[in-house]
Amino acid sequence: MTDTPVEEMSFEQAMAELEKVVGQLERGDVPLEDSITLYERGATLKKRCEQKLKEAEEKVAAITLDGDGNPTGTKPVEGL
Repeated sequence: MTDTPVEEMSFEQAMAELEKVVGQLERGDVPLEDSITLYERGATLKKRCEQKLKEAEEKVAAITLDGDGNPTGTKPVEGL
């Protein structure tokens, strides 16, 4: 596991660590207490990935296109 707090991780960092956590849990060779800790870490990482994806989707949705289909900039997304 990395020392970077989950809330500061990029999508790529969180996804890479989540994949490691899932791999450890799937192997099944982790003691029960460690499995619980890993599961909790995985849930936190999953939430971070979902948050970063939502942010990206909102940015993409805010891009406006001109008549030729070229981006003209972004417009504010409601609620941000």
